[in-house]
Amino acid sequence: MWKDKVVSPKEVLSHIEPGMAIFLGTGMAEPRTLVKHLMASEEPNLQDLELIQLVSIGDTIPIDERYSRKFRLRTFFSGWIASDAISEGRIDLIPSRFSKIPQLFKSGAIHIDATFIQISPPDENGYACLVGVDVERQAMKETAHLIVGEINTQAPRIMGDTLVHVDEFHYFVESTESPLYLPRWPLEDVFLKIAANIAGVVEDESCISMGIGPLYEALAVQLKTKKNLGIHSPFFTDSIMDLVKSGAVTNRYKGVFRGKCAASYLLGSEELMRWLDRNPLVEFQPEDIITDPKVIGTNHKMISILPARKIDLTGNVALHAGKGNVTAGPGNVQELFMGAQLSRYGRTIFGLPSRNIKGQPNIVLSVDNLPFQFTNRESMDLVATEYGVAYLMGKTMRERAQELIDIAHPDDREELVRQAKEEKLLYADQIYFPESGHLYPSKVCCFHEFKDGLKICFRPIKPSDEEKMRDLFYRFSDQAVYSRYFTSIKTMPHKKMQEYVNVNYRLVMSIVGIVEIAGNEKIIAEARYARTKQDAFADVAFIVDEAYQSKGIASFLFELLIRTAREEGIKGFTADVLATNKSMLKVFEKAPFPVQTVLSRGIYELNIPFTPT
Repeated sequence: MWKDKVVSPKEVLSHIEPGMAIFLGTGMAEPRTLVKHLMASEEPNLQDLELIQLVSIGDTIPIDERYSRKFRLRTFFSGWIASDAISEGRIDLIPSRFSKIPQLFKSGAIHIDATFIQISPPDENGYACLVGVDVERQAMKETAHLIVGEINTQAPRIMGDTLVHVDEFHYFVESTESPLYLPRWPLEDVFLKIAANIAGVVEDESCISMGIGPLYEALAVQLKTKKNLGIHSPFFTDSIMDLVKSGAVTNRYKGVFRGKCAASYLLGSEELMRWLDRNPLVEFQPEDIITDPKVIGTNHKMISILPARKIDLTGNVALHAGKGNVTAGPGNVQELFMGAQLSRYGRTIFGLPSRNIKGQPNIVLSVDNLPFQFTNRESMDLVATEYGVAYLMGKTMRERAQELIDIAHPDDREELVRQAKEEKLLYADQIYFPESGHLYPSKVCCFHEFKDGLKICFRPIKPSDEEKMRDLFYRFSDQAVYSRYFTSIKTMPHKKMQEYVNVNYRLVMSIVGIVEIAGNEKIIAEARYARTKQDAFADVAFIVDEAYQSKGIASFLFELLIRTAREEGIKGFTADVLATNKSMLKVFEKAPFPVQTVLSRGIYELNIPFTPT
């Protein structure tokens, strides 16, 4: 009997009166046929209307001055196409945390006279599926006298809290438009590098939140090797579909909606629509559930991955605005950020290129003059660029500045150091080698799993490793210090340690071994070689935290150093080892090249030419 309710768009619009507030579905739920007829109609009753839409994504709602007498758009999100119009006063922004938006409708704080949403065709029992479940159900319940469903034969039947009965609608309109499809972003090299750095800190069995944009397209590629990931995200997109198809997502370890991806919005391509049709792997739930920090926090290892526009040296963030942005509004970021903090072993990662498309720095001294700030630096965790990951949690302002400078564009670092010194964020005598950023050998970076499942990250040393290396020094016994430095050293002040961690990577190479403890990096091993310009051979030395010895770490570092040195044209290594240092002697004995030894006054002088036996 529902077909008796099918009418023309013109008939629906005849029931609209001037001054009415009309709720419109968002994204795939946008009733494009109704909206286009509304925009095209010249009927006198369609004046001074208020259109309410969570996010203005589509192209059917023009926001230029020609339509100012017909309607005014109210939205909860400034991104995508609405940002400029809001700043010019042509669109009204309602600031709100996303999880609280449904309550605004339930309580009547936001009044609605009519609801226009897109739905799938009803089945033989009279049930259709909502295509958007963010607040559509609340908008229907709070609408007194006009609920219209635009039936689209191309709309998928998605699973979750999506079923609506035909009796809940006053009228139906048959759609003549395809659903709103979004093209995919191309894979860009810079975002692939950022995503690779983020993937390096995402553990197996983590639950992740994603959005739309180039960063997430790249993450879908770089996270494919992970195991048993979960998805709890405001948006379900093509990139998440790819990740599920890859086998990396099982949702086996989630705390809520276990076994299923959980989302509220549906944004993507026609391929995504077909894949989601009757797909039991994805659960769509209203926004007050999906974006509630307490619900998000029930997921173990919840990782909120967020794009940033710019970040300053203290950890303040300027978020994106404008066309294409729909994931980084302050309200949305706040809830994902809080949810990750409530999660056991949860993390928050902001990702951004070191420079924008105009070649301007994205890591800056201050973001105070930029809009859409997220200023929660007391809880800032991780920041990733194509040059690495900065660990900010628990760091002093000086340490934060150095961490962020180390992942800025190499051409921007010298100026950032100068500015940070002026603002007293760095020591006045802070060393910086301008060439070090360009010479940094990122190809050395790798992970390796040792005995007892110990996973260690190896990478070249950075200036920001000063405190971590200092901590390593003070964990050594007197005997370990003497074995490494051949003298008794009791202190390692800033002046001496910063000279140690600032290397040029050509004449001096230092590789550190890092484990993650309580969300921060801890250096547990270091190996380095040094040579003068004239030397064909380089002097080599190692040190491993005594709590991590006898696991093969020194041997692995030795192999890394050999490979790196040969690529730099070094012909061999020399080393001085105390005769009592049996463990280090064993490491050198395992060298793939002949080891020439001379014992003099209790010290073995080793010579290791890189020539086969």
